[in-house]
Amino acid sequence: MPSSLVRRAKRPDPSPPALARMEQWKLEDAKARLSEVVRRAGTTGPQFVMVRGREAAVILAPEQYKRLLPKQKDELPLSRFLKGLGLSALHVEREIDPGRDIALRTAGCSTRMSSRR
Repeated sequence: MPSSLVRRAKRPDPSPPALARMEQWKLEDAKARLSEVVRRAGTTGPQFVMVRGREAAVILAPEQYKRLLPKQKDELPLSRFLKGLGLSALHVEREIDPGRDIALRTAGCSTRMSSRR
């Protein structure tokens, strides 16, 4: 079969479609045209900055960056949280615990001590 008739399977692009649309800039070009890179990040989407052919940074519009941040929880300080539980209305009693007798052993002698005074 002639090689011109052999169809080759097209390799799938390893990068997701959104990443494939991102523009890539060499670091030198991005430095020289920073205003344009920032403007394009806001209008056309994220901009890759490449160093020696490898991804080094991504320039994002502020709203895209904020979407990537974790959602803020409405956290209360611990003291306000505990006060809000209403624990002051709860009556708690504590048993008096005088401790316990322990045996201390040293070389050659055995002594009993009590933690009671």
